Amino acid sequence: MNPTRVIAPFFQHRLRRIDSYATRPDILQQQVLDKLLRQAANTEWGQRYNYRRMTDYESYRNHVPIQTYEDIKPYVERMMGGEPNILWPNTVKWFAKSSGTTNDTSKFIPVSAEGLQDIHYRGGADAVALYLRQNPASRFFSGKGLILGGSLSPALDTKHIAVGDLSAILIKNVHPAVNLIRVPRQRIALMSDWETKIEAIANATMHSKITSLSGVPSWMLVVIKRVLEKTGASRLDKIWPDLEVFFHGGVSFSPYRDQYRQFIASPQMHYVETYNASEGYFGTQSDLLDPAMLLMIDYGIFYEFIPLEDVGSEHPRAYSLTEIETGRNYAIVISTSCGLWRYLIGDTVRFTSTHPYKFVITGRTKHFINAFGEELIIDNAEQGLAATCRATGAQVAEYSAAPVFMDENGKCRHQWLIEFAVVPDSLLHFARLLDEELRKLNSDYDAKRSKDIALQPLEVIVARKGLFHDWLQQKGKLGGQHKVPRLSNTRRYIEEMLLLNE
Repeated sequence: MNPTRVIAPFFQHRLRRIDSYATRPDILQQQVLDKLLRQAANTEWGQRYNYRRMTDYESYRNHVPIQTYEDIKPYVERMMGGEPNILWPNTVKWFAKSSGTTNDTSKFIPVSAEGLQDIHYRGGADAVALYLRQNPASRFFSGKGLILGGSLSPALDTKHIAVGDLSAILIKNVHPAVNLIRVPRQRIALMSDWETKIEAIANATMHSKITSLSGVPSWMLVVIKRVLEKTGASRLDKIWPDLEVFFHGGVSFSPYRDQYRQFIASPQMHYVETYNASEGYFGTQSDLLDPAMLLMIDYGIFYEFIPLEDVGSEHPRAYSLTEIETGRNYAIVISTSCGLWRYLIGDTVRFTSTHPYKFVITGRTKHFINAFGEELIIDNAEQGLAATCRATGAQVAEYSAAPVFMDENGKCRHQWLIEFAVVPDSLLHFARLLDEELRKLNSDYDAKRSKDIALQPLEVIVARKGLFHDWLQQKGKLGGQHKVPRLSNTRRYIEEMLLLNE
């Protein structure tokens, strides 16, 4: 008997609600905003901005300023000290330690009890519901899901609060019933030493019946390789023949897609992108044939969007969901049931559809290269690398890029440090094709590259095996949701990496 056929019908009511996203987005989002304002009306923040008197989005937009982490940090620090009713009602116990790569100083994002339930756990359940709709032959519940998470931070815990990676907070607080269908055991899942955890996960799961994977693609690949090493198998579907889906997020899947296909050759394997950040669960891929994700608009999250070109201006205008246009890059602004109010999270998206609202992640407001007016964003880099790899047969494991402002010959260019899983036959050919692809994708880059006047052809440096792992280890950022900075407008990160590459 296939238990999935018995369980799947229980998701139908929820799926009908999700289908209403296409016809009632304005109503659903206004309901979210109204509820958030009511819940927080008696908090210090709600009283400061007179939430009780706010009756519509316009009054909210006009009276509450856009916030960055530095703006809310004093409030968060008081919450971490145990003060109740600051940004959100009552006392918030959990704080997600951000894995951001732009600053050495960590951010601590409040995660309320309400946020756990009506944002993060609802997102996970909806991801499963949408997947089962797309794959009615699924045997998802006939085995277990390998969920790869981060760790808690006991050194930062006090009698008032607990701190850790969001994934660790979710595993720690998950309903006991979920533990019946997930591996590894909580003790292993929350280990802080990454190398020890990988070994323990491999030992605990290699003989299990695994039907699904969930986690960050780069770190899950480390687990997969260790399982293959320990079993002597060349393919993961030989060890876990019932494996059918990988719910992935945190970083773009593009650089890793070919490696996963190499290790999992089964035709029944599916890949579903999710967008679950420390600040909230925002999207799920609802169509296996469409890379865009469905924006989840009835959680405890109210969305606004700032055109990317306006980010950083003194008074940027934010737009509600129904005011956005397809094809433009926007920075995301959120208000949530975790106590974030008009909070600029730093990620950028581009909408591909408005009925329903579907989007792709294009980068981060601080992760780009615009040293010469070229405005190269992560979406350009990912697409360019994917096309170049298809043309050359190369496979990229990790990469980072930064500008060379002017060398000894007065030349400016982009410098790419790439660790290859499969090295191209000709590095010069690979670099030339990548440069051509970026020119096709980005008209500003193309203009600056015209006649090699402002910007010279890009340079590719081969990173030694394990370089990015070693750099993250040096930073104390192995595992969990930690990630390599893909693009940087300064040479800070790449210079550190180049020193390790010698």
